[in-house]
Amino acid sequence: MGNHLALVTDETSIAIDYDMPLLLEACQTAGIRAEICSWRDPDIEWDRFDAVLLRSPWSYVESLPQFLEWCEYVTDVTTLFNPLPVVRWNLDKRYLADLASAGVPVVPSGFVAPGADPAAAVRAFVAGHDQAREIVVKPTVGAYSRDVQRYSRSSGAEAAAHVAKLLDQGCHVILQPYLDSVDHDGETDLIHFDGVYSHAIRKRALLRPDGTVDEPTQEARTAREAAGDERAVAAAALDAAAAHLELREPLLYGRVDLIRGADGKPLVLELELCEPSFSMPFSEASATRFAQAISVRLEEIALKRKNGQS
Repeated sequence: MGNHLALVTDETSIAIDYDMPLLLEACQTAGIRAEICSWRDPDIEWDRFDAVLLRSPWSYVESLPQFLEWCEYVTDVTTLFNPLPVVRWNLDKRYLADLASAGVPVVPSGFVAPGADPAAAVRAFVAGHDQAREIVVKPTVGAYSRDVQRYSRSSGAEAAAHVAKLLDQGCHVILQPYLDSVDHDGETDLIHFDGVYSHAIRKRALLRPDGTVDEPTQEARTAREAAGDERAVAAAALDAAAAHLELREPLLYGRVDLIRGADGKPLVLELELCEPSFSMPFSEASATRFAQAISVRLEEIALKRKNGQS
């Protein structure tokens, strides 16, 4: 039975991947031959793995074309989790528009493309969200709150300058109202394995009023039990993603980040389907649950291979 698995990270990210030791141990316990690999290592023969699992290849932000090229190669020679269409779609936050079109409640979002007038875009967004005391500006492709900042309504010029800088770098930009609930409730991140809810954490607010951004370290997180309405929205988001991408089976893994709107109802802030942190140190047995889901997929791959050869 094929059970050789690559757990993908990179040299700069492995030190802050707190899930990896727990997942590696759980895979070994489940009988999976798991190896920690860097996607940047040119000497790895990826076709010797039965599957390649994206875990913390977080340096991709600086080299997205190369990362996607690598994902394409891996897809050609073995099985990538999550699959390439998911990666392509999910690495750009414009997917929020697809979720909204499917009826999923998301944080209101405006998008600015290169070539647009930054000042006009900011003015229009602020005018359309008259209840928002602050707005958030961020690139649609990014990780770990890089180039993300919040601005007061009266700081339109500064916000527009930030948008202009990102556009000049070739980035698309997303504008969102800053929802006050995150300051006292934080966000709820719900983790799913094979379409099944596993656990949740609370992440405190990371964007400070002075424009500085906290790193999403372990100290920013605590265990949290997701409420029923949060679990319903998270499930709807994952179902909508699977339907949009025409997937035949549930995603092997996914994380849905929610915050509550002014009416108290949960909204999707982000849907992490490529390389999310799962905060496994905050949930006993979560690594075991994930390893079991991985084991089932590896068995399916082995069975398909056997049938294809017969």
